[in-house]
Amino acid sequence: MFQGYRVRYDDTRGPTKGGIRFHPDVNLDEVQSLAFWMTFKCAALNLPLGGAKGGVTVNPKELSKFELERLSRGYIDAIANFIGPDVDIPAPDVYTNPMIMGWMMDQYSIIYRKLSPAVITGKPLSMGGSQGRDTATGTGAFYVLQAMMTRFGKSPQTTTVAVQGFGNAGSVIARLLFDAGYKVVAVSDSQGGVYAPGGLDIPSIQQFKTSTRSLKAVYCEGTVCNIVQDHAVITNDELLALDVDILIPAALENQITAANADAVKARYVFEVANGPTTSEADDVLAAKGIYVFPDILVNAGGVTVSYFEWVQNRSGLYWSVEDVNDRLKSMMVTEAERIWKIAQDLDIRPRTAAYVHALERLGDALNAKGTRDYYVSGI
Repeated sequence: MFQGYRVRYDDTRGPTKGGIRFHPDVNLDEVQSLAFWMTFKCAALNLPLGGAKGGVTVNPKELSKFELERLSRGYIDAIANFIGPDVDIPAPDVYTNPMIMGWMMDQYSIIYRKLSPAVITGKPLSMGGSQGRDTATGTGAFYVLQAMMTRFGKSPQTTTVAVQGFGNAGSVIARLLFDAGYKVVAVSDSQGGVYAPGGLDIPSIQQFKTSTRSLKAVYCEGTVCNIVQDHAVITNDELLALDVDILIPAALENQITAANADAVKARYVFEVANGPTTSEADDVLAAKGIYVFPDILVNAGGVTVSYFEWVQNRSGLYWSVEDVNDRLKSMMVTEAERIWKIAQDLDIRPRTAAYVHALERLGDALNAKGTRDYYVSGI
């Protein structure tokens, strides 16, 4: 038996949307907080969706594939009457993936006796998934970073980057930054990381990570490595304190805290993870003049392409990866520019500006509904 959760936080702007995570630390407070963030994330990106989140308290690494499928289908059995294409649309999150989403969509279809691809996003392409969904979070974050660095007049060749978390999102943005000419000097995963002041060869690290599931060394064989390099093994705490231009926390929540925020030397922080910076740490970073670009903007690429997938499932028309990425870039850059303008006009932090931007849209939607509470209450 495993404890599971599903929270719909707010559906003012449309059906709720949010991922499902399988993790030993999943609890109701975490799921509620993530559903709150999703509400504001969807509003900030102007998606016609509300916020939700789900999870199961489990270490999926201890399960066989068959056990994992039973758990996934059992979770849908428990929440099937709580979700739906017009009500609440789950997606993958920490330790869930397209395979698991496919099982869940299939189980929902079995329960309701009809094929329902739009009930869940992040599915395999063969089951109605969208091109570009698996890389959307990192790709969207890259578009925001590029737009903001242009604002600050920073060129890729002179900009150093450290990425904490080399999973789905972190590895994608690290590779995109490398390909764009940025000097990615450090990356890490849950086991530790590697650091090279002259820059790392990210394709080689991806190859090694795929081969060994760790980052303790860089895989080099024949022509796989384009750069011959020395590197040091570092901890995640050491990575956060590196003297770099850009720090990208792309792992889990609460990585930059009051205990280590003063050690952060980066000039810009782009939150690819959900909630990597605590409120106390946020104040410390602001006092140091560090620009923190918030998660509800930076990592919104995942939910944006999930929205694209839902649209494609509903219409029956499917787009190329180029089309998906063009649409994603347009939305991410447009909203990043709007949030930056609010921050400048009101002289507030980018995080506060993102919430102002989202809250205005939520307020407009509430006002547009009129006095519905009067009728719902039955007074």
